[in-house]
Amino acid sequence: MMRGWDGIEEFVAVARAGSFTAGARDFGASTTHMSRAVARLEARIAAQLLVRTTRSLHLTDTGRIFLDQCQRLVDEREEAIAGIGATGEPRGSLRLTCSYALGEKFVAPLVREFAQQYQALSVTIDLDNDVVDIVSRGYDMAIRTGHLEDSRLIATRVGQRELITMASRDYLSIRGQPNDISDLNAHDCLLGSSSQWHFRREQTYRPHGRWKCNSGTAVLEACLAGMGICQLPAFYAQDHLVAGRLKEILPDEKPTNESIWAVYPTRKHLTPKVSLLVKHLRSNLQALLDRQ
Repeated sequence: MMRGWDGIEEFVAVARAGSFTAGARDFGASTTHMSRAVARLEARIAAQLLVRTTRSLHLTDTGRIFLDQCQRLVDEREEAIAGIGATGEPRGSLRLTCSYALGEKFVAPLVREFAQQYQALSVTIDLDNDVVDIVSRGYDMAIRTGHLEDSRLIATRVGQRELITMASRDYLSIRGQPNDISDLNAHDCLLGSSSQWHFRREQTYRPHGRWKCNSGTAVLEACLAGMGICQLPAFYAQDHLVAGRLKEILPDEKPTNESIWAVYPTRKHLTPKVSLLVKHLRSNLQALLDRQ
């Protein structure tokens, strides 16, 4: 009779290694053992997981879905052991998601340092400006900004970012400078991934215009080209503001700095890979943002 774990670890090892021979070497068993274990697992779930040929091995669609689930099971078992062990060293796989600009410029470099420190950890970072459901998608962590509402998640503040409303001097010389939030109604606004702009006293404004892109870099370039007014995190435009290519507008209506959060499912907060990464981000993210 097969036990609950029979074949699962062998399947994960083979799928990750890309062959039965490499999987057997990583797992520390014979190729025959690996092949028979995976075959028994396929018979048990009544589904084919791998397509085997003389030269290659590929996951079926079912295999890809099942691999993600099995990998999480293996990782969570290792995390449980590590969490009560003597060292509590991060291990297994770590999956996190973050927006493009914040991820590329700030989060990814810090997570790379973290991965270099802990060699037993395998990291996947998915950059996406959409807010994904990290619980159903199996993420360990997300880096998010602004107001958070999901009660299934724990949030730890790891930094803050400054929001600046700005335009090019050429645009302002032609269209004039707004002196009040309501004056924005008479201007071309450049829309990014957020549907609202924020100002002090928690005022919001819904911008309108003929240019919209979920890339902050593309919005910045349109602003530099004189196409209109935008609101972006300061790290996008600091050099252009200092050089005078862009000018901050409505400085008296500037919002308070926006919090940056590490969010993670409640069941993850005690695992070493999550708790230690949060500590690493809290210690280093703000300094990196401030240097821009």
